[in-house]
Amino acid sequence: MADIKTLIKNLHPLETKVLLKYNIKDVLTSERLVKDLGYKEGHANQAFSWLAGKQLLAETSRTPHTYFELTEYGKNLAKNGLMEERIVSFLKDNGAKALPEIATGLGIEGKDVGSAFGTLSKDGVLKMNAERKAEYTGAPLPQRLAVTKSLIEKANAQENFQLDAANLSKEEIETMGGLTKKRGVSDTPFKTIERETVAYKLTEAFAQVVDALKQAGITGNEIGEVTPSMLASGEWKKGTFRGYNITIPPARIIPGRTNPYVQFLESVKDKLCSLGFQEFDGPLVETEFWNGDALFMPQFHAARDIHDVYRIKNPTHAKFIEEPYLSNVAAVHKNGGNTGSRGWNYDFDNEFTRRLIMRSQGTVLSAHQLHKAEIPGKYFGIARCFRYDKVDATHLSDFYQTEGIVLGEDVNLKTLLGFLEMFAVEIAGATDVKYVPGYFPFTEPSIEVHIKHPKLGWFELGGSGIFRPEVTKAMGIDVPVLAWGIGIDRMALMALGLNDLRELFSEDIEKVRLRKAKF
Repeated sequence: MADIKTLIKNLHPLETKVLLKYNIKDVLTSERLVKDLGYKEGHANQAFSWLAGKQLLAETSRTPHTYFELTEYGKNLAKNGLMEERIVSFLKDNGAKALPEIATGLGIEGKDVGSAFGTLSKDGVLKMNAERKAEYTGAPLPQRLAVTKSLIEKANAQENFQLDAANLSKEEIETMGGLTKKRGVSDTPFKTIERETVAYKLTEAFAQVVDALKQAGITGNEIGEVTPSMLASGEWKKGTFRGYNITIPPARIIPGRTNPYVQFLESVKDKLCSLGFQEFDGPLVETEFWNGDALFMPQFHAARDIHDVYRIKNPTHAKFIEEPYLSNVAAVHKNGGNTGSRGWNYDFDNEFTRRLIMRSQGTVLSAHQLHKAEIPGKYFGIARCFRYDKVDATHLSDFYQTEGIVLGEDVNLKTLLGFLEMFAVEIAGATDVKYVPGYFPFTEPSIEVHIKHPKLGWFELGGSGIFRPEVTKAMGIDVPVLAWGIGIDRMALMALGLNDLRELFSEDIEKVRLRKAKF
């Protein structure tokens, strides 16, 4: 009985209420605790974890569920109608129109019109006439659009905007396959959410604990914290208090120290400054112009897709792009401008180029620096970047890059390789380095540098190359420019002796202190 007394004293109110509410025949899930006890889902799961650790609760089953939740894009479709329906209706009312005219008339982005036109042309609903204008053929809209519209309306009518896959027909499931994605925020009407419903039952040991709780008069409503309002009202006098162990030693008082990763970043800055580099910086929020257009990345490049970059919700666009750089870059994309290139041969979208996003690559700092750089000159920056990625030992969704450029009449590929080796050996501490040919729209030649980690093996440290004339001449630069973007997080793995990038941002203060001691 002494053990029972100790046990009930250490029970949290979340656990106590569960033990007193249910019996051994009840099947318990987080949804049931939310409904019956007013718990939040996190509180329910915490109670289950604690009770299972005390052998008072046992897991009985796990049932997977798939839900499709309406995205913001889907809610807009529910409000304004399907893009395909709006385009067909517009063409019926106004006759054949060029795609930019449709975008202006409907107030939607040009790339969305292009995507919808491509789909409808395959269905035979639209075609491009001899004047390069979209034209309605008179064919009926495909059945899948009716199913799509029905799914969106069903989800929009739900309080949580979700549809349970178990309640959908075979046709609806097949249609949903093209309307949803599992990861990231995207221009799809739905996102897929996969969950497990875990069921539990109380074990036979709980009965003795419940008896002890009742004998001790413990209800789970005991006061655990006295607030100013309770003191002011006198409410604390009417309640009972949870027990406290006053013999527990206080937490250690440890003086503050510089975080080891911050210290590593500072050491990299010191190293580069000692080599004559000047530091540059820039905002986290950038325009598509500086993040991609100025780097000769076509506006239809896959990396521009919302799966790879985070857009800004409010405001969505910058007010303007500086001249003459906008005109110069637009000309390079259209026909090569004065660079001797043929460009990408498409109609440059001045509206798209103002769209605001989170900086997805450090090279944007170099794009900003080019038109104001000294020749010869050496520049670097440490940039925090944001790109949707599956988080694992060598990838994070936000990460740091050390970005740099070297300008001069005499710089060449050999100069670049020397810098890359210095980064790999002197900063990352790598003993094995290799160079692999790569491709980037803004450099030619392009090189990837790889280093070997003692446990993770070979992985890419970053990309580099010599900026193409399409990048430099648009900014008024006529000399060779070396450029690199190195994953400084990955260099830190080597320098700090870690095996997982997530440890750089660990919330475990003891691990951070240990790492500090090693560094």
